[in-house]
Amino acid sequence: MQKSNPLQETVTFPVQAYRRPKDIRALRMENVSFAGSPRKHPYAPDKIVLVADPYSANTFYFEFEKSDIAFAEELPSIADVDGNTLTMMRIWVKKGSVGVRCTPFIAGDTRLTSE
Repeated sequence: MQKSNPLQETVTFPVQAYRRPKDIRALRMENVSFAGSPRKHPYAPDKIVLVADPYSANTFYFEFEKSDIAFAEELPSIADVDGNTLTMMRIWVKKGSVGVRCTPFIAGDTRLTSE
């Protein structure tokens, strides 16, 4: 069975420019940061998907409401061995917001067989 990576099927989107926060100390006290490559949510336009390590075989992603994002900043882009680049960003999410962390995997028997 061939492994597939469903995270690559999502569509990237341009990052909306956010203004620099007036008070960095308040930003850190009231929000939590998450970094990754942003993607459009496949069926909810009011949400964002953030893939933590998009070129890794063992990655995970976050899902947040866009309204819970207080600030976003672009990080340096990353490239794969073929020269394809992905936008990376850090988003600051309001403390107390509900997010989803998803770790995709392929179901299989994990028991050791000695037969």
